[in-house]
Amino acid sequence: MSKFLDNLMQRAAALGKTIALAEGFDPRACKAAEMLTKQGICKVVLIGNEDEAKANFPEVDFTGVVFENPATSPKTAQYAETLYELRKSKGMTLETAEKIVSTNNMFYACVALKRGDVDGVVGGAVFSSADVLRASFQVVKPAPGINSVSSCFVMIPPEDGFKYDSAPAYIFSDCAVIPYPTVDQLADIVVSANDSAKNIIGIDPKIAMLSFSTKGSANHEAVDKVRMAYEKVKAEHPEINVDGEMQFDAALVPSVGKQKAPTSTVAGEANVFVFPNLDAGNIGYKIAQRLGNFMAVGPVMQGLALPVNDLSRGCTAEDIAATAAITALQSVK
Repeated sequence: MSKFLDNLMQRAAALGKTIALAEGFDPRACKAAEMLTKQGICKVVLIGNEDEAKANFPEVDFTGVVFENPATSPKTAQYAETLYELRKSKGMTLETAEKIVSTNNMFYACVALKRGDVDGVVGGAVFSSADVLRASFQVVKPAPGINSVSSCFVMIPPEDGFKYDSAPAYIFSDCAVIPYPTVDQLADIVVSANDSAKNIIGIDPKIAMLSFSTKGSANHEAVDKVRMAYEKVKAEHPEINVDGEMQFDAALVPSVGKQKAPTSTVAGEANVFVFPNLDAGNIGYKIAQRLGNFMAVGPVMQGLALPVNDLSRGCTAEDIAATAAITALQSVK
């Protein structure tokens, strides 16, 4: 485990949070529950059938892990009432809410989060991203002031060193959710990425809004969108240290930043990179991962009122444990 991940786990452990793993029927989630519990990283609620899990995965030590089975839980009726109240304006009936909560682990977990019974939710090892996002959007909803939920990757430099050391890890956003953000969506991504950098990495965010132009070096409608989003953020959130539009080298390399944007408080020192669209974001994080040997942790959801995180369906138990630790850190407001 990298030094950064070890530190992240320690910070999460100090919080004493409770995280629901929605896929208590999956061996990876069960193993992650064991790891998280034994290491004291967080308290774990596994959503699933305890008897079946113990029978199917005898190699897992479930000591200290709490199970909740939506089909039999005494909380299910209350959770159904909560979901009904949240969705009745959209035509949901109480009968439908009862069926969803009692049969869909993701919805059960998100309602538990909404009611304050857990501090965060992790799913997606088996559930599709659409399943995770649907439950998140319908139950948890975006944070106040945020209309667009997005994502970020926590990019961890290789252990053998990285030429630039402005942060122990970096935030790349958005790399997985909004294909071509509008001005308003791009501004939301900046605000959410700012919170991610503070809560997950524990750094003072210096945010570069990336483009193929630096401070007017080129003109194009794509550049105009970044500029307008920057102006919106500065007007509504003057406390956020953000600059743009900015080329990647001007954002990261001190000598280039000093040359291209000499008055900027971000240029050459950026630790959060907001990409103009999903093309750039997805390509960018994979270049850093494959050519730069960065560890890419994510995608981590951001902009929700309460933390819910998706997983890759190819994830390992270790990935789930790391995501649960991040989710615990996101729960701190």
